[in-house]
Amino acid sequence: MPFVEHPQIIPDTVEERTYQVSLARQCLDYNSLLILPTGLGKTIVALIVTAEILEKNGKVLILAPTKPLVDQHSSSFSHFLSKAKVGMMNGNMDPEKRYAVIEEHDVIISTPQVVSNDLEHERYSMDLFKLVIFDEAHRAVGNYSYVSVAEKYTGLALGMTASPGSDLKKIEEVCDNLSLVRVDMRTEDDPDVSPYVHDIYTNKIFVTVPQDLADMIAVMNTILDGYIKELLQMRLMDPSWPASTTHMLTIGETLQRRLKRGEKSMTVFRGLVVQSICIKMLHAIGLAESQGVSALRIYLKKIDVESQEAKGNKASKELMKDREFRTLSKMVAQTRTEHPKISQVMGLVSKELNSERNSKVLVFSHYRDTCELLVEKLSLIEGAKVGKLIGQSNGGLRQKEQVQLLNDFREGEYNVVISTSVGEEGLDVASTDMVIFYEPVPSEIRTIQRRGRTGRKNDGEVYVLIAKGTRDEVFENTSRKKEEKMRSRLERLNRELERRKPISNKQSRLNSDD
Repeated sequence: MPFVEHPQIIPDTVEERTYQVSLARQCLDYNSLLILPTGLGKTIVALIVTAEILEKNGKVLILAPTKPLVDQHSSSFSHFLSKAKVGMMNGNMDPEKRYAVIEEHDVIISTPQVVSNDLEHERYSMDLFKLVIFDEAHRAVGNYSYVSVAEKYTGLALGMTASPGSDLKKIEEVCDNLSLVRVDMRTEDDPDVSPYVHDIYTNKIFVTVPQDLADMIAVMNTILDGYIKELLQMRLMDPSWPASTTHMLTIGETLQRRLKRGEKSMTVFRGLVVQSICIKMLHAIGLAESQGVSALRIYLKKIDVESQEAKGNKASKELMKDREFRTLSKMVAQTRTEHPKISQVMGLVSKELNSERNSKVLVFSHYRDTCELLVEKLSLIEGAKVGKLIGQSNGGLRQKEQVQLLNDFREGEYNVVISTSVGEEGLDVASTDMVIFYEPVPSEIRTIQRRGRTGRKNDGEVYVLIAKGTRDEVFENTSRKKEEKMRSRLERLNRELERRKPISNKQSRLNSDD
């Protein structure tokens, strides 16, 4: 196996892959958005670019959106770089100490919020850096800190992402905000990449919603239809736009604007309550269809608790008085039915662990309550050592605990991890043999990131569980179509950027080094 040979990289540590070296060369010439699916080595490309800048005595700033990602990059770059001093900055440091980190180190890694705050207080200048790397660059929209940092920087920039999404305007916004003039991308199908990747087999498993659950969904749809009719009668809802959470949120925003302008009509006050009820019912239906009775039961309990508070939610109070809603609550309390997805996950995990002793399985679920249930159920499987990867909010895992759990997964302390969306983006999740989507997600970015958690070291299996006749089917179809659009739109954007691309950064950078 050939290795990258470079004065700044420790010998025999980085496998030389043609596409990574080629991408690195291009990224040295132009401010680039690098798009590589998870597992194809964005970090290695960034490492090679960094090594070239270090060789010319330039400082490098690497920005990552979370502290675990900062720690991860620090570990990787320290492991591979032979001469450079790698330092980290965080918001808990005194500003003077952060400036000392910049002065004393060649590669500085930080969250963007810290750097943005320092620049706002003029503690240092971005002129100190000859290269800035923006990890998870698709975040560089709106008022995210990447944008304010990039505004104060004029040198070589590299944005990295596994998937920028299919929205061309958003991709253009990212490129404009970070002053990126070229899109460099590869997929597993490209001829210079395919020799280095393993096959990922995607399997769709369709399940039928059991009758008990279907009856509950029918009751909820009856309740929802009544309130939608009321919104239509008040002329607050567009009859040509299907009822959805997005639609209801739009109605709410319109009503809030009317309220702020001083309108205190019954239409506004009643409309806000009704659209809130519709959002709750749409969420409850979604839980029943894609998650199961346990998740629905927990959510109905939450509505009950809200209704009993002195200044409780008006929507919750009204729902608890609704005769159909009380019927629904009784149905949920009495049933022992679980979603058939539970038994499917248990069967898949059991089969995988029995067929290969050292297998690792990653199960994604959108909802934390479902994660809890899956941990409970999968822990019953012989040989399963189950861990749970969740975010920090509401008593979840702190960032250090997330990193420790992933280390334990890598080392074999766990062989099954149940994860919410926190495991999708950026974090160095160990290569897995099987990834299970408990439900499809309507985002091509999240789908690509989930899928990329397998097939790194050997062939991988991806299973997507889909409840027939529910929004699961809609979400799976939406994600697939967005992914198909993404590549063609990126190619079109790159052609547009090529037409307006300036002269290479390379000559001006070399001149500034003289």
